[in-house]
Amino acid sequence: MAKKQAAEAKEAIRPGHDPFGGYRALAGGADEMVDPNGNVRPVWQRLLSTLGRMDETELANRFARADRYLRDAGVFYRAYGKENTERSWPLSHVPVLIDEAEWTVVSEGLVQRAELLERVVADIYGENRLVREGLLPPALIASNPQFLRPLVGVRPADGHFLHFCSFEIGRGPDSNWWVLSDRTEAPSGAGFALENRVATARAFSDLYAETHVHRLASFFGAFRDTLQSRKQHPDDRIAVLSPGIANETYFEHAYIARYLGFMLLEGEDLTVVGGRVMVRTVAGLKPVGVLWRRLDASFADPLELNQSSHIGTPGIVEALRAGSVSIVNALGSGILETRALLAFMPAICRQLLGEEQKLPSIATWWCGQESEREHVAGNIEGMVIGPAYSTRPFFDDDGQSVLGASLRDTARTSVAQWLATDGGKLVGQEVVTLSTTPAWVRGRLTPRPMSLRVFAARTRDGWQIMPGGFARIGSGDDVAAIAMQSGGTAADVWIVSDRPVERMSLLPAEESFTRNLPGSLPSRAADNLFWLGRYIERAEGALRILRAWHSRFAEAADPDMPLLKDVSEYLALLDVKTRQPVPDSLLSDIASALFSAGNIRDRFSPDGWLALNDLLKTARKFHVTVQAGDDASHAMTILLRKLAGFAGLVHENMYRFTGWRFLSIGRYLERGMHMTRLLGHMSGPEAPDGAYDMLLEIGDSVMTHRRRYNVNTAAVTVTDLLALDPLNPRSILYQLNEIKTEVELLPNAFVNGQMSPFYRETMRLHSGLAVMTPEAMTATVYKRLEQDLERLSDLLAQTYLG
Repeated sequence: MAKKQAAEAKEAIRPGHDPFGGYRALAGGADEMVDPNGNVRPVWQRLLSTLGRMDETELANRFARADRYLRDAGVFYRAYGKENTERSWPLSHVPVLIDEAEWTVVSEGLVQRAELLERVVADIYGENRLVREGLLPPALIASNPQFLRPLVGVRPADGHFLHFCSFEIGRGPDSNWWVLSDRTEAPSGAGFALENRVATARAFSDLYAETHVHRLASFFGAFRDTLQSRKQHPDDRIAVLSPGIANETYFEHAYIARYLGFMLLEGEDLTVVGGRVMVRTVAGLKPVGVLWRRLDASFADPLELNQSSHIGTPGIVEALRAGSVSIVNALGSGILETRALLAFMPAICRQLLGEEQKLPSIATWWCGQESEREHVAGNIEGMVIGPAYSTRPFFDDDGQSVLGASLRDTARTSVAQWLATDGGKLVGQEVVTLSTTPAWVRGRLTPRPMSLRVFAARTRDGWQIMPGGFARIGSGDDVAAIAMQSGGTAADVWIVSDRPVERMSLLPAEESFTRNLPGSLPSRAADNLFWLGRYIERAEGALRILRAWHSRFAEAADPDMPLLKDVSEYLALLDVKTRQPVPDSLLSDIASALFSAGNIRDRFSPDGWLALNDLLKTARKFHVTVQAGDDASHAMTILLRKLAGFAGLVHENMYRFTGWRFLSIGRYLERGMHMTRLLGHMSGPEAPDGAYDMLLEIGDSVMTHRRRYNVNTAAVTVTDLLALDPLNPRSILYQLNEIKTEVELLPNAFVNGQMSPFYRETMRLHSGLAVMTPEAMTATVYKRLEQDLERLSDLLAQTYLG
């Protein structure tokens, strides 16, 4: 079998054989798939022989399957530039394959490096021996923007500064691996590595099933269990601390929180009381014992660090001094990412660990030292010169680095002066030629430069390296094109064994289990759920009125007829313009609903997210294509069906706990206010002809009215059905009844055996409306009821969302 695969693989890449022809000739230097002798490496032979048996149609279908999964899962990253926009995750469909034996060597080197970095950061914020003994220049630490002086002498509660790291590594022309950069501040990408794995497995499900690829779940399970053990109190929460929805990797924050069962919090969710970090929830303040932070350390505490930060929590540093919270990674650990530190790591490794680095760094010289500065100036042809304090590799630093070989003679003289003047702020690094890996480009396998992002987690058994990661693939031959902001793509990394591997899930294996209650709902999440419900219902109310208006306009073609004019004036008060078939305000309501949902991605199903996105996309299309009248009426019907589909997904799939109640209360409250305003405006004695029939249509109650009342539409029957009928899901009383039911189940509905003010007000409104008669429902009553409902919303915010 192995000989057959080797033969098929060799045939697949021979010149002239589509779609792999000429690959060997293009893959100059080190290549992941082809060895220096031009032979396909054994670990690649099964994949390549499989690809060789597929025609272009089958390959396209497989790649489309992976793309569809990522699209349906809502995987995105945020691209910064002129427009801060969400972009689909750029998957490179062909995985990178690495033999298990080779990966073992890489893993040993990265475990050593993680331990070395731990000792370095502990010394920088502790005894400072490295500076005192001349292994680190004082200026490199003291002038470093990543050095946080308030953290000096603050020992982490669990004794460790680093818990989760990533490393950018690359293979050089000599086939050896090198560390290009260390990521210790808030390493990103682990969640994307998981999604890459799922998507690639969808494309090659048969191959993945029969290849001994190491799974990723055990890595995350071990890290989750370790964080659980870091809690100092049984009631402590574990949370992922995110900068918020505008961050480029926010999807990953939400994905990891959901995958591991942690809370997703932002700085405003937290407060520090008595030296302990607390999360604001609808049930009051609850303690947080472990924070896996995904925001830069300087923004974590505006009180003692960056005073301009609006995304941090005042007092976090105080809590660290008190030892009441563990932060992953410790604040200040980002200093390890400093590019200039790479120049000193070999000597530091020998000093602290008594051994050479098993996985060396890219050759680096800090130009703050005369001999190093002269070396860089004298070898400028093979150097990249960049900022010493940069925390990114040269190919991903937004063009801040200068390639020596690209400079003219006059420019090289200027660089020499630059080095002499600002040497302490600069480093020179050896130009590296990264190995290539196969990427599917325009219907064929093409070698592209590649770096690997690999992850390390501190577990109870020591450092553990993720068996994989993700590869960053260049969009062209230039190494600088690896960055995704520059058009690069990301591929899954398969660590392949020659024997079966353990298949692990994060689900518990034992038959007995404990049913844990859902965690406390953060107030910010409750706020977003509440307003998601309100915006969705507000959009539905506007759609129903607009559909009724346009269906009548299609018949009369006269916007000045009394009924249409009256409804137009009513809608104008709500900033809904009937001259726009799909008004701007409707788009705004749907977009606001999507924004609220985006703030709670960890609590929102992918299906619901897709349905909401599809609703907004369709509404925007109709905004520019639909004409008034029958065309607009039909468009409103389509949007209502899509909205009903979203509501059905939420209703059928959302767990009935506190979050559900706030979403539901938002919908019931907005529907009640919508019907109250509408009846107050259109059911009075001066209502134009056709107003009652239109009210029933808007309230989706035409058939119910015919069955329940043996008379034509009249003020009293319409009022009875749409305001006072407790069984009609469109009536005002029904909404208050449902609100009352949900409020009874909210935390702190009763305080010291008595109703809370919010519950009491709900009961008052419900009871007051329940005893009313249709004849008593006047415009004044409706107006007062509308104001009471608005006040109820404010009271809910004061009680639970503050």
